[in-house]
Amino acid sequence: MTDYELKNIDPEDISDLLVKVEKSFDIKFGDIELMHISTFGELCDHIANKIQLDNSDDCTSQQAFYKLRDAISLILQIDNKVISINFSLADILPRERRRSLTQKLGFKLNILRPPHWITGTFIIVLFASLVGFFFNSQIGLLGLTFSIAGLSLSSKIGNELDLQTVGQVAEKMTRENYLKSRRNPKTFNKNEIEKVLTDWFSNDLDLDKSKLTREAKFV
Repeated sequence: MTDYELKNIDPEDISDLLVKVEKSFDIKFGDIELMHISTFGELCDHIANKIQLDNSDDCTSQQAFYKLRDAISLILQIDNKVISINFSLADILPRERRRSLTQKLGFKLNILRPPHWITGTFIIVLFASLVGFFFNSQIGLLGLTFSIAGLSLSSKIGNELDLQTVGQVAEKMTRENYLKSRRNPKTFNKNEIEKVLTDWFSNDLDLDKSKLTREAKFV
């Protein structure tokens, strides 16, 4: 039961995730560089060895939390010490102030989305336009243009939170903006890379973390 988890994942989904890994750790994989990688453990070791930075045994998720806490305190003008990892971000950060969080952090943080009813409405219009296109191409094309533009615009201005607590956002920062979340972005903690990747693969690919072992096979 230790090797089926990754075998059944669409290779394109894994490739998309590896692009995010490159960005987070500021590395670049060659076209055939990972061809010899057959297990999750080998991938973790390869990435840890590929990061050419000074090793430092400090906790990145803790530093991410401190950065996030300081950014929120600046936005709300409150004492950062009152913000804990269990604080509900939706309760303490008003909708109209949420997009300013990215500015304070200094990097993009994908935690906002439009309300589900808006996304659902545009998707319904999109599918209806695809069907209508066969009956009236002009109306169908107009509907497609409207729905695609609406989805694009709503994603840019949406201010609903997908994550609930400050701690959850800090963990996302650690995964997707690893080096930028650190106090010194020219260092990394080699001992925590496998845990970060395990959390990332489990979260993005909807895998059972307990079965995502070092022996889990890609092929």
